[in-house]
Amino acid sequence: MSDAPLLEVRDLRTWFELRQWGFLRVGSVRAVDGVSFELARGEAVAFVGESGCGKSSLARTLLGLHRPSGGEVVFEGQDVAGLAGAALKRYRARVGYVQQDPYGALPPFMNVRRLLAEPLIVHGVMDRAERERRIRAVLEEVRLAPEEVLHKFPHMLSGGQQQRVVIARALILAPHLIIADEPVSMLDASVRVEILSLLRQIQRERELTLAFITHDLATVRHFAERLFVMYAGRIVEQAPVDELLDHPLHPYTQALLAAIADPDADNASRQREIPPGEPPSLVKPPAGCRFHPRCPHAIAGHCDRDEPPMLAPRPGHGVACWLHE
Repeated sequence: MSDAPLLEVRDLRTWFELRQWGFLRVGSVRAVDGVSFELARGEAVAFVGESGCGKSSLARTLLGLHRPSGGEVVFEGQDVAGLAGAALKRYRARVGYVQQDPYGALPPFMNVRRLLAEPLIVHGVMDRAERERRIRAVLEEVRLAPEEVLHKFPHMLSGGQQQRVVIARALILAPHLIIADEPVSMLDASVRVEILSLLRQIQRERELTLAFITHDLATVRHFAERLFVMYAGRIVEQAPVDELLDHPLHPYTQALLAAIADPDADNASRQREIPPGEPPSLVKPPAGCRFHPRCPHAIAGHCDRDEPPMLAPRPGHGVACWLHE
């Protein structure tokens, strides 16, 4: 196995223009604003943060669904930011996508056989027997009996079965990277662990690189090896998952962990500390550290003026916070 990273992201920016009356530019939403990281082959990572932090925009940029406004996305040594046509089509065959809403992701007029055959046909697998073989194999891999589901339409499946079909569709072209955007948030609690365990097992067996997008810090320890915390379009902390959850350094990460529900009777009378205020505008983000207006430890004249770099106060543990300078 090569030691080179599968994916390298360098100073990535994805901004969306705001226009008034359809033509007058009035600003840009800085959904992803200066993000850098690397993913190794066969690694499972998670990107976490509250709604609006930019994690889904990051995922869609990596998939080639959004054009980056700046920076680089290097996949297997190739810069994919400017790909188009056949080259972009080949790239998308190597990156699978598991959507948040399985019912919305599956066309209601296609049965399971046609849903899984379509990407094979688009990418040139024209032999019907070969398509059928691949379809049946991937359904068995996601623990669905082919004879029971091949003829069914999405509305005839349970939520868990629908998401297994979505996973099967993401796997059908044998990708090297899977991006799963909140893959269990629309499912019943009883099904979530099954789906997460299934994804993790497939990732290990296929030696895939797997990137989870989630807001649920309570479960990431069980399915990710490394964790990235995003806030206002940027990564503010990154570390191996156990290291980060046991020793959070950024005040925002500490606040996220403090907000996790704890089934303890004493919580009925204990007030949790949460940061005041709301996440900043991504059209006009604050100067300096973007968390400083809500941070109880902000240093006046420093945090509100100077943008912190990614520091490394502990081995393998990066944090963008002046408190650890």
